[in-house]
Amino acid sequence: MAGGRERGARLQRPWSVYRANTFELSNEMIGLALAGNSQDPDEPVLEFSVACTELVTPALDRKPNSFVAASCTTPPQAFWTKHAQTEVIEGTSNPIFLSSIAFFQESNINQQTQVKLAVYDVKDRSQGTMYMLGSALFPVKELLQDKNHRLHLVLRSAENERVGNINVVAWQMEEKRDQRTPVARLPDTINGRTVLPVDESLTESMGVRTKYASLCKDTLLRSVFGGTMSRMYRFPTTDGNHLRVLEQMAESVLSLNIPRQYVKLLLEEDAARVCELEELGELSPCWENLRRQIVSQYQTIILTYQETLSDLNDYRGPSFKASNLKAERRLEFMPTNLHVQRMRVQDELGFDHTYDVITIGAPAAHCQGFKNNGLRKLIQKFEEAKKHVYEEECSALSSSQSIVYIPQDIVRAKEIIAHINTLKTQVSYYAERLSRAAKERSANGLERTLAILADKTRQLVTVCDCKLLASAIQALNAARPEYIASKASPSADSEQVVLRNDQDTLLAKWSGRNSRSSLHADWHEEEWEKVWLNVDKSLECIIQRVDKLLQKERRPSDSSQDSTQTDQQGSASKKGSGKTRAFWINPGSILQEPSSPSSSSPSSSPSSSLPALCSACPPGPDQEPCEWSEALYPLLTTLTECVAMMSDKAKKSMVFLLMQDGAPTIAMDLTLQYRRDVVFCQTLTALICGFIIKLRNCLRDDGFLRQLYTIGLLAQFESLLSTYGEELGMLEDMSVGIMDLRNVTFKVTQATGSSAPDMLPVITGNRDGFNVRIPLPGTMFDALPREIQNGMLLRVQPVLFNVGINEQQTLAEKFGDTSLQEIINLESLARLNSYYEQFKEVLPEDCLPRSRSQTCLPELLRFLGQNVHARKNKNVDILWQAAEICRRLNGVRFTSCKSAKDRTAMSVTLEQCLILQHEHGMAPQVFTQALDCMRSEGCRRENTMKNIGSRKYAFNSLQLKAFPKHYRPPDGTFGKVET
Repeated sequence: MAGGRERGARLQRPWSVYRANTFELSNEMIGLALAGNSQDPDEPVLEFSVACTELVTPALDRKPNSFVAASCTTPPQAFWTKHAQTEVIEGTSNPIFLSSIAFFQESNINQQTQVKLAVYDVKDRSQGTMYMLGSALFPVKELLQDKNHRLHLVLRSAENERVGNINVVAWQMEEKRDQRTPVARLPDTINGRTVLPVDESLTESMGVRTKYASLCKDTLLRSVFGGTMSRMYRFPTTDGNHLRVLEQMAESVLSLNIPRQYVKLLLEEDAARVCELEELGELSPCWENLRRQIVSQYQTIILTYQETLSDLNDYRGPSFKASNLKAERRLEFMPTNLHVQRMRVQDELGFDHTYDVITIGAPAAHCQGFKNNGLRKLIQKFEEAKKHVYEEECSALSSSQSIVYIPQDIVRAKEIIAHINTLKTQVSYYAERLSRAAKERSANGLERTLAILADKTRQLVTVCDCKLLASAIQALNAARPEYIASKASPSADSEQVVLRNDQDTLLAKWSGRNSRSSLHADWHEEEWEKVWLNVDKSLECIIQRVDKLLQKERRPSDSSQDSTQTDQQGSASKKGSGKTRAFWINPGSILQEPSSPSSSSPSSSPSSSLPALCSACPPGPDQEPCEWSEALYPLLTTLTECVAMMSDKAKKSMVFLLMQDGAPTIAMDLTLQYRRDVVFCQTLTALICGFIIKLRNCLRDDGFLRQLYTIGLLAQFESLLSTYGEELGMLEDMSVGIMDLRNVTFKVTQATGSSAPDMLPVITGNRDGFNVRIPLPGTMFDALPREIQNGMLLRVQPVLFNVGINEQQTLAEKFGDTSLQEIINLESLARLNSYYEQFKEVLPEDCLPRSRSQTCLPELLRFLGQNVHARKNKNVDILWQAAEICRRLNGVRFTSCKSAKDRTAMSVTLEQCLILQHEHGMAPQVFTQALDCMRSEGCRRENTMKNIGSRKYAFNSLQLKAFPKHYRPPDGTFGKVET
């Protein structure tokens, strides 16, 4: 029975990495073992290292390949629970293990807990055949009460024969006991390994402690990350000391939270687009037919987004998407296997150094497949289709006077719509504030608000005063049924707009002699000019009236002066008063529908399409009411209505322009946009995770914060995808998704509450640009510089470097094409150099973190450039150098492969060991052992368990022969498994 329970526990709880339980340690235990440990929530309750001596195997001709498995039991529990194990060390009878056994604060242990250390001999690592050499038992109390907090135990086999010894050293106990003793007086060795206490600064330097933010306990980070796994190591250094390394891995609730927000925004944006098309008013039959078909296309894609949002809201699984679900339709907006990988290094002086990498499966539309390539080629095909349609239209319309819009017009039209939406809202807001200031008779408030209102109104007039708008309004008027009826009505065969199926893609085609309704109209450009001039003139009337009110307030005796001395200010009229006369709009007719027969009939006079007009003369002082608000109310109402009419007319014309441009390729456009949305959502989620953890870690780093608000955050993505088969399409998707991050900005705000939901980021905006609001607790927000506190938008500079390393990349190099990888790396090299040039121009070098490296940043960039330009197969130096440059430039690191599980594990563990060796002086002779240790018993091994239910990397021996040497896992850690 006990054996069955033990096996069940093994399946439910990976025992090589400790998972926290909800158990509170007794005060007696904490007081005895870890006085002062509350400073550091990641500090283990108990940590000990093990080393074996004189191990004996039954076959005397071979030395053991050994590892130690630790199990524990706490009375009254009657069975053993496997807790952790060390790495395998091959071919020695005296192994010294680098991975330590750690029990954390929430661990279910006390002084009566029994620990069993079992030493195994692995005969064949690839097959996993092993047997137990021997074991030893000790109670926790015995280790704590030992004078030196170390035990020397005899290992005995199942037959009770002595098979060797095992030494146990409780690191934390020794550090606490000797923390007042100078380090130099306490050299000690165990089997050739130096053991030293940690300096007093470990517990006394609160300044150091505040720089470290725990994934488990920090208010901000624990609201974003969860499911933290931890593993501890002790690595010797070149100077005879040791490094204490905590490796952690955590998933993020944002994997689900961000896609929910993002899809909801897409729904709102596309629904608004449909509303804009519906609000165009009545159109002639040919244009109405086209609009119906475009709206139908949008409604189909909206239904897809609604189903996706419903699926995301109904999802109740873990807060990460496992790699075997990457093609799951209902979860396609979620990033695959998103985690933060953290390494915390504590040197012999007790100083902390934290290194974070966000790991994510390649952001790609796995559900849609890659038979037709990825986004880069699909976008290229779409642009070619648009160009073909444009050329056809130019050719068909060369003999007519119809309008064909160039690509720059389309970009400009989108900008005009965005500006109009923003400025119209701002004008209404400041008009209301001006009315409030008038009610309060606040002279200063009136002047300040009027200045802002005038500025926003003139900006709006400037936006609307353009030939593109005038021609678009003319085109919209020509598409009205009244205009068509006033012309010689063409036959049904001579003019129509239809959607046809062209190579499985719906394309709109115009046919007929007068393709797109002829724009011979009696409607002139001056008609549109009158509309925005009315806005300009109504603003001038308000300015004059406010001036009069303020003059009367300041000099009551002068109130009888003749107001006719105030001349009309024609400076706002860009056409000149001699050419065009200003008109005053009668508010009573302001809301007249411009598309109605009475207002837009081409047979009516040019001005009949506008509301009734009267001469623009402000009332004289004799009619001036006593109250300021009464004097300004009609003028503000008129301005607001004029602005509304102008904005409405301008926006409708731009919507019609975009409808004309997008119709021929609307189906292709929406299909492509959906794929791009999927990829971007996955990438955006990873970026937000990286931004939050970087900001929290560097909250008191003034240099980083200054760099952040001055030139933005560097986000460096590392990809290990091959350029062959489906992974080529994934790389295309990923590269576009990463470049789209340039349209993302961040804004840091103060959280409204202290609960976890109050700390979650909030996304606003649309596909033209998204803003992410990051709430911080009050104490953290107060630590930020004034620029960030005041709401400055923080930019992102994304770069991507890709080097394929697997056997498929070998095929691509020999028989395929690696040009996409070369192009991506060259583009990112240029952006990285540009970012550093910006840094040098505006920021001092002391903003950057210190490094022990002898190579300066310009040299590193030069080496990177040489490697990018060199045509060398599987040149992983590119990845190493790009990662180091990113860290040296205060950037955020991201690492990806197909599922962020196997190749990603090789990359992040290699990066950790390179950092330990180059930045912290880890002894080079243990580099390979440390690398194998992290890969066999570290957090990434548990990542495979979380994803596929197996603690094996999905490689086989043949595949690994194609891998670069440093990217090969140790024997026994890989095999054929489902990915």
